[in-house]
Amino acid sequence: MPAFSGKNSRSVTIPHLPSRLSRSISARSPRTSRVQRLLKLALLGVLGFYLLELIGISMFQDNLLYYPERAGVGEMTSGGLSPWPTAEDFRGLLAEPNGPARATAIVFHGNAGHAGHRDFYANQLTRLGLRVILAEYPAYGPRPGELGENSLVADAAQTIALAHSSYGEPLLIIGESLGAGVAAAASVGQRAAIAGLLLFTPWDRLEHVASHHYPMLPVKWLLRDRYDSVTHLAAIGRPVLVVVAEDDRIVPARFGRALYESLAEPRQLAVIKAADHNDWFDRLDDAWWRQAIDFLLATG
Repeated sequence: MPAFSGKNSRSVTIPHLPSRLSRSISARSPRTSRVQRLLKLALLGVLGFYLLELIGISMFQDNLLYYPERAGVGEMTSGGLSPWPTAEDFRGLLAEPNGPARATAIVFHGNAGHAGHRDFYANQLTRLGLRVILAEYPAYGPRPGELGENSLVADAAQTIALAHSSYGEPLLIIGESLGAGVAAAASVGQRAAIAGLLLFTPWDRLEHVASHHYPMLPVKWLLRDRYDSVTHLAAIGRPVLVVVAEDDRIVPARFGRALYESLAEPRQLAVIKAADHNDWFDRLDDAWWRQAIDFLLATG
């Protein structure tokens, strides 16, 4: 190998590399390139999957949030339930107590099925002397309409106003899961008509629940429907009973607790021990329901 020399410097000779080391370096170069290409492909695959997730959440979020079941009015009216206000102008199902009604309760159900699947509310509450309306959403059961927060909330507000004009006070609003978000938003403009709210497995803000289930996605920026119950109930001025399921895997109890902490008095928090999102009802007895309704009516 030639020697390099410079001014005022001694010649330095760079020796030949040992042949085995030279062969080793040469042999590693193609392998390193292949690894780098594979890493790039893997990274592109991860990014592509992430983008698909973003597109999927953005385009099909209604399918992730709403699970309506279609049914005719005849299929939904059974066991003492009747169409309300009429079969032609169907907005829900009505159940009357045996004697005079001490109050009217409107139930806004969760995101799946239809109002006919919630007859257990009617069975329980009519025994306590309440008239019960199992409200139905647009695009659920036999009802036409569109899915989405604006559609469901506007319709729920109309249902509350109609019930108030038909039956007067006191009027209780009950919301379950998604229905708690609908009830909170619809109650803002109907505050004067409402005696109190009973919210089962609610969240504080929908974006928090979405972030819990999709922690790697910027769901805050993707969600069209917000269901911000903290903001909606900030100045409700009515008694609110928040009920959380201790082991809820769909709407973790901490989100319901956060909603409770944001509320002004009068308020109560009830924790159903060892309950999950869909099995809490069977853990409540008559005494629990009586105390809950008494709190709302006595305070409202």
